[in-house]
Amino acid sequence: MVRNAFKAPPPYAINSVDHALRAAIMLQLEGGLTVSHIADRLGVARSTAHRLLAMLVYRDFAVQNDDRTYRAGPVLEQSVQSPSLVAALRAAALPHLRHVADSQGETANLIIRTGHTVRFIASAESSQALRVGSREGMVFPAHRTTGGLLLLAALPPDELSELYAVWRFPDDSLDRPNLTALQARLSHVRRSGYVVNRELSERGLVAVGVPVRGADDRPIAGLSLSMPSVRYEPDRLPILLDTLKSSASAIEEDLRSANRPG
Repeated sequence: MVRNAFKAPPPYAINSVDHALRAAIMLQLEGGLTVSHIADRLGVARSTAHRLLAMLVYRDFAVQNDDRTYRAGPVLEQSVQSPSLVAALRAAALPHLRHVADSQGETANLIIRTGHTVRFIASAESSQALRVGSREGMVFPAHRTTGGLLLLAALPPDELSELYAVWRFPDDSLDRPNLTALQARLSHVRRSGYVVNRELSERGLVAVGVPVRGADDRPIAGLSLSMPSVRYEPDRLPILLDTLKSSASAIEEDLRSANRPG
């Protein structure tokens, strides 16, 4: 069926949602826009535009610069993976995330990297009353997350230095790591092949993770289990790693199968 090239608006349009989405598109395509610019373009009051932008900043769709202009946030930045690969990753991973969460009683996550941040693209929550909630869709600094450390460890030294160059962090509030300490940690990650994250991203949380590799054997995602720190026991680490590694291999095989002709 051929569809009309011009889309009709839905019969019950929600103006506030439409305004927020249009503002996000402006920031992604243009950047450097002020509250007044957004208000004029949307035909709304400055106070309304300010509230829209505040919500976009809160959800990581926008970032406010020092000069009070706004630009696209990490959610809208171009991912190192194509949208089709992200969709394929998520589809391949979901059943395995559920298996990991059910077998270990902890929350399982799949994470991809976008520059110096990571995004959780899929989660399967633990069924326990005390558990780590789903982080699906959320964005965190890469160097503070299990999946982020796994993916940063795959970068050549010069690419890592460029990623964390001082000029990329003009705002003092941005989280720029000590590069020497980060390189030392990533060297350990490369040797061990896994990460144990003890409260680096959030207080009271421990996460264990392994990489998910693509066709060229390079890590394309991180697979992790997150749990309350009070429940983490180092003696469990071998079992957690065996479960994660077998699930990562299963995801990789499902990805290969999905890409095979016929």
